[in-house]
Amino acid sequence: MLDKLTQKVSDALRLISGKATITEKNIDDAVDVIKMALLEADVNLRVVRRFVNATIEEAKGEKVLRSVDPGQQFVKIVHDKLVSFLGDAKQDLRLKGPDTLSVILMLGLQGSGKTTSSAKLALRLKKEGRKPMLVACDLVRPAAMEQLAVLGGQIAVPVYKEDGARDSVKVYREAFNWARKNLIDTMIIDTTGRLQIDEAMMAELARLKDASSPDELLLVADAMTGQSAVDIAKTFDEKIGLTGVILTKFDSDTRGGAALSLKTITGKPLKFIGTGEKPDDLEPFHPDRIAGRILGMGDVVSLVEKAQGVINKKEAEALQQKMEKETFTLEDWLNQLRSVKKIGSLQSMLDMIPGMAGQIREEDIEKEDFKAQEAMLSSMTRKERANHLIIGPSRRARIARGSGTSVAEVARLLKKFEKMRTMMKKMSKMNRNPAAAQAMMSRLQGGLR
Repeated sequence: MLDKLTQKVSDALRLISGKATITEKNIDDAVDVIKMALLEADVNLRVVRRFVNATIEEAKGEKVLRSVDPGQQFVKIVHDKLVSFLGDAKQDLRLKGPDTLSVILMLGLQGSGKTTSSAKLALRLKKEGRKPMLVACDLVRPAAMEQLAVLGGQIAVPVYKEDGARDSVKVYREAFNWARKNLIDTMIIDTTGRLQIDEAMMAELARLKDASSPDELLLVADAMTGQSAVDIAKTFDEKIGLTGVILTKFDSDTRGGAALSLKTITGKPLKFIGTGEKPDDLEPFHPDRIAGRILGMGDVVSLVEKAQGVINKKEAEALQQKMEKETFTLEDWLNQLRSVKKIGSLQSMLDMIPGMAGQIREEDIEKEDFKAQEAMLSSMTRKERANHLIIGPSRRARIARGSGTSVAEVARLLKKFEKMRTMMKKMSKMNRNPAAAQAMMSRLQGGLR
């Protein structure tokens, strides 16, 4: 995610960060590198010019050049400008209270991920305590209604559709009546799309908008199309009017041009980003967190939020007790590996850790480590995972055959597990004794120096 941009902007910041004094030439050199990085990332030229001018104007002020730590001041300016261009702050959906029916129109071209994003949004609202439903008003694309019905079934959200229907406004009105009777508080309407913008599509969307008086008009755009996504958003806003944008395939977007250009060019906030193919891979867009990722600062807050959604408090407390008593088993390890997979791809997690974005490739770790570990652990019996001490030579050979690994790899796994248990016990004790933890950290830092 944004790997190329992150790498080049980080390189630019290294020209200045950490320096006791900087000159106007230092600033010009760093800004030139950032400018080229933004242009290569397919950021709109007008946006790049505004960003460069605003950054230079503030960075060359006396407050920066004569500050105690001018390098850090410059980094802060770049961060703040990025946040400003990305949209300042997270924008929530403007929905009515639970006792009143809210309507969301999902707009977009075919192939942008509109139907999938509709289901993802429904699941997110359901988890937040609302009672959503999906309405199939894309009457043009073959199998669009069936796809929405399947997705709705997967997330246990009702879907209203009329096979053979030709009038999307009529479908909406029938769905609205059904929603009122069934105490639905949010209607998410999957609208018609085309391979490209045409007058017939816009006319139908305008009719549907007039009939439904939506609380939100969300454009679903493909982040991989860069400036095309921005141009599409501008046209939809001019013709229909938008309240926000959802960028899909954001996890695959190594450039970031659409995200950085949208707010400035359209004036409309980016509200959600699609970060994968799973139903829950839809995240609110936080400008400050994305700016942090671009600058190589990571996004620990989002990582923690993802982890909290997978591991509940009771499970965490039980795991803590097992660590303290050294009763952590191979079964627990297998469960933890599977929990990590639920959080998301390993690469997406690495990108959220400060300094790790683009430094380690997912395949370098997952193919040689995570997948092999899970295969070996899954090839063990429950009895073996509960008590690793019974895994002798014959059992190791069987586990190796079952997991497609070698006896030596199984032996290394068990040795690693023993070390991990010992380390966990020590860390648990330190968590209860801050002084001991501080002492250990001091010794570690002294050793590193």
